[in-house]
Amino acid sequence: MKEAIHPNYHTISVTCSCGSTFETQSTYSEEKLHLDVCSSCHPFYTGQQKIVDTAGRVDKFNKRYGKGAK
Repeated sequence: MKEAIHPNYHTISVTCSCGSTFETQSTYSEEKLHLDVCSSCHPFYTGQQKIVDTAGRVDKFNKRYGKGAK
C-alpha cells in the first residue's frame, strides 16, 4: 500500500440536536460533529413519529386527501 495517502483516523465528539452526546472514531477533519437526528431521537429507534410541518403542508394534505375529505 502507498504511504501517506490515507486520512487520519481519530476520536471525535458527536452532539445531536436532542442533547445526546457520544464519542466515536472517524476520518472527519473536525474535532466536533453536530447532528440533527441520532439513534436516541430517531423515530425508527424510539417508536414515536415526529412530523416536521413546514408551512402547513401536512394540514393542507390532510384537508385535501386525508381523513374527512369527501
